[in-house]
Amino acid sequence: MNPFTCIPADIWTLPAPSRVFVDSVNMKHILRWRPPRTACNTTVLFSVQYQGEFELLLKNDSWMDAFDCQQIPSAHCDLTFEMGSDSDYDMRVRAQCGSEISDWKKLGSPFNRRNTQLTVPEMTVKTAGDTLQVLMKEFPLSAAVSVTVWKKDEQQKSVYSVTAEQPTLLIEALQEGTVYCVTAQLMLHSGGRSNSTRPHCVLVTGPEAAAWRTPTTVTVTVIVMLGLLFAVFWSVVHCRLGSCKNFFKKEEQPQAIGLVSDRPNLHSRRNIRKPEC
Repeated sequence: MNPFTCIPADIWTLPAPSRVFVDSVNMKHILRWRPPRTACNTTVLFSVQYQGEFELLLKNDSWMDAFDCQQIPSAHCDLTFEMGSDSDYDMRVRAQCGSEISDWKKLGSPFNRRNTQLTVPEMTVKTAGDTLQVLMKEFPLSAAVSVTVWKKDEQQKSVYSVTAEQPTLLIEALQEGTVYCVTAQLMLHSGGRSNSTRPHCVLVTGPEAAAWRTPTTVTVTVIVMLGLLFAVFWSVVHCRLGSCKNFFKKEEQPQAIGLVSDRPNLHSRRNIRKPEC
């Protein structure tokens, strides 16, 4: 418990902060206040405390210091980590100018994180072949996104749940040439929910294998042909006379061919006369 809690309020010479409220959006809870109007020769510093049901009932009505919000110059304090349950929380802030300290200024009424304002989730919808890909942007760990998918102009709908740990949804084996529509809604486990996004409709074009194979094959063929032409051109330009002769040297005929050519012609034998007796 803070030692200044039991000091009478009429001894405070420094005005307390005013307009204390909680700005809570998508489970991010920021306590804000208006600094006091006072002539202070130094920077006015602020300290924040909070009290939940645990501190109220089990710790004899004690208050806990907000760890990151002690003697800070800014007029706001992030209490998202401290608001760890769906119970009611009270909060208060005081100002300090040098040795002067103001009285505590509390919230007008306790705050419960279930009353946080939920915004419409942001999503990106893409298609790849017969697969629909829905990617959700960052959202609270304590929330989930309900994704609704349906064929355009049809009533039947399918609902999927996306968590913060796995923000991407893949829906496969969809009907080729059909338009599918998608909406998303942020939901808390405690029951709160945001408004739905506007329908995002895309055309499923089907398998795309043939679409990329043809240009890829042509490209590879052109590259190979250019490589061969370059190799031939380089050889012609850089080939030395002696090297080219050796490269294009005519091979000698096998010995067997020579042996055949050495045989006497049969026709020549007919022209040889035998000696007369």
